[in-house]
Amino acid sequence: MTRNIIKVGQVAENRKARFSYSITDTIEAGISLTGAELKSVRYGLVSIVDGFVQKRGNDLYLAGVEIQKLPTAARIVNFDERRSRQLLLHRAQINRMIGKLQEKGATIVPLKFYFTNRGRLKVLLGIGYGKNRADKRETIKQREWDKSKARILKGK
Repeated sequence: MTRNIIKVGQVAENRKARFSYSITDTIEAGISLTGAELKSVRYGLVSIVDGFVQKRGNDLYLAGVEIQKLPTAARIVNFDERRSRQLLLHRAQINRMIGKLQEKGATIVPLKFYFTNRGRLKVLLGIGYGKNRADKRETIKQREWDKSKARILKGK
């Protein structure tokens, strides 16, 4: 395997989330992983495109995130690639997020996985509300206008 190990910085980004949802607030959370899962994340074998946060009891769990197994890992190290993983937050933050989840149309999606300078894996969560088709078209128009504006300014 010739992948680089990521020590500090961004591991995965969910660009689709900012297109499909209007993100109103973000929060940084830790995540509970096993050793084999963490090693897979360091190699970048993670997909957060289908991820979302769900409430179970008094805790929040990140579901729909896929962490692939390392091909070089021993057969003994087995984990479910799509299992729900507990988010590590303070009780006040959990209560605030649960309150936001109960609002109509609100959902919490992972925006980024990244390692801090201290080597801790963090998840940037966004509280978002689904966009309708017209809002998505407006986003595309704005993005294309920004690109053409940059081209015009670069030419001068």
